[in-house]
Amino acid sequence: MTQHVSPPRDTAGPTPPARLPVWRGLPARADLRTLSLLGVLAALVVIGGVTKPDEFLDTRNLQLVLTQASVIGVVTVGMTFVITSGGIDLSVGAIVALASVWATTVATQEYGFAGILFTAVVVGLGCGLVNGLLIAYGGMVPFIATLAMLASARGLALQITDGKTQIVSVDGILHLGERDSYVLGIPPLVLVFASVTVLGWLLLNRTTFGRRTVAVGGNAEAARLAGIDVRRQRLYLYLLSGLCCGIAAFLLIVLSGSGQNTNGNLYELDAIAAAIIGGTLLSGGRGTVTGSVLGVLIFTTITNIFALNNLQSDVQQIAKGAIIVAAVLVQRRTASTT
Repeated sequence: MTQHVSPPRDTAGPTPPARLPVWRGLPARADLRTLSLLGVLAALVVIGGVTKPDEFLDTRNLQLVLTQASVIGVVTVGMTFVITSGGIDLSVGAIVALASVWATTVATQEYGFAGILFTAVVVGLGCGLVNGLLIAYGGMVPFIATLAMLASARGLALQITDGKTQIVSVDGILHLGERDSYVLGIPPLVLVFASVTVLGWLLLNRTTFGRRTVAVGGNAEAARLAGIDVRRQRLYLYLLSGLCCGIAAFLLIVLSGSGQNTNGNLYELDAIAAAIIGGTLLSGGRGTVTGSVLGVLIFTTITNIFALNNLQSDVQQIAKGAIIVAAVLVQRRTASTT
C-alpha cells in the first residue's frame, strides 16, 4: 500500500516585515531638523523686513550680519566636533582673545600680514594642544581643563595688553576689511567662513576622522575596543578647536582692526548654543556642521534685529536662553522616540 505524506503546512503565518534599524531614519530626521532651522531663519528675516524694511534688507546690513556670523561661526565649527565627541570647550572665547592680542603686538606686526596670521593660528593651536594633552593624556575632565585654560588665557591676554587696545597698522590686514576687497559683493571674511564650513562638513561626514569622532562620542569604550585610539582622537579634536579659534582671532583682527583682551567674550556660550540648536547632541554621538552654521545665523540675525529696533541686550539674552531651552527639550523628546 502506498503511503501518502501530506506536505508540511506553514503554521508560522506570514513573515513580518523586517524592522529597519534606527540609524536608517537619521537622514530623514536630519533633513527635517535642517528644514525647521531654515524655517526659523526665514521667519526672522520676515520679522526684520517688516519691522525695519529699509535698514534690515539693505545690502550693507546683510553683509554685516554675515560678516559678524563669520567669526563666531568658525569657532562653532570647531566646537561642533568637540561636542560630537562627548567633550566641551569653555576656553574658545579666551583663546580668541589671547590669539588676537598676541598677533597684534608691535613686535608681531613688524612681520606684516603673514606674521599676524601665523601668530594667531599658532597661539590657537598651542592652546588647543594644552587642552588636548590635559584631557586626553592627563585624565582631566574637559569642563575643568578648559575652564582652567579660560582663566589662564584671559589673564595672559590682559597681561600682554595691560588693558589697552592694540591698533593694527598693517595695510594688508586693514584692506581686507574695506569694501573694495569684496569678491562679487561678498566680504572676504564670509568666504573664509564658507570655506571652513565646507571643509568641516566634509571632515565630519566623509572621512574616517569624522566617523571616529562620532564613535568616540557615542561610546568611548566601544570605540576603544573597535581599535580607535580614543586619547589621540580627543587630542586631535582639541587641536582642531584651537585651530578654529586661531582663524577666528585673525578674522576678528581684520573686522575690528585691533586686538583686545576683551575679544571673544561669551563666545563659548554662543558656540555651544548654536551647536545645540543646530542638532548636535550635548552628550555626544551626533553632530551636524550644517545645523551649527544655521544656529549661528539665527543668533546673529536675532542680535541684528534687536539692535536695529533699539531693544535692550537683556531682552536679547532672554530670547537666546529661551531658544536654547526649547532646542534641548526637542532633542530630549527626539532621543526618547528613537
